[in-house]
Amino acid sequence: MSARILVAATEPGIRLPQYSHPGDAGADISTRVDVTLAPGERATVPTGLRIALPEGFAAFVHPRSGLAARHGITVVNAPGTVDAGYRGEIAVTLLNTDAAAPVTLRRGDRIAQLVIQRVETADFVEVEELPDSVRGDGGFGSTGTS
Repeated sequence: MSARILVAATEPGIRLPQYSHPGDAGADISTRVDVTLAPGERATVPTGLRIALPEGFAAFVHPRSGLAARHGITVVNAPGTVDAGYRGEIAVTLLNTDAAAPVTLRRGDRIAQLVIQRVETADFVEVEELPDSVRGDGGFGSTGTS
């Protein structure tokens, strides 16, 4: 099953989101500009894409594993969230985690993946006490180190 997502480009020549293989969860999105990231540098990179998601859906921007493995490039706020009501240009905040090498990305290079998902909204109800659970309030590291 697929959702119908309307896409508008901010200028001619923008690559639309594209799945690389059948069954992929993430559609590749690309940069609309050339950018060089020095070691440790981050930049918010425009994609030239605007989308209209149906109500009840959101798009999540994930890092590309190849960029991470080969160049240390990640998405700072991964996954970034695109809400159904947002109509502006999608931009991706990239970070070069490499300690020594700059990375240059050219217009049209794939920089992230867009995952479309159904989302639920919640009614938040304030209570005095929460019901017990097996885990309780155990947080970070509460299950041990191995």
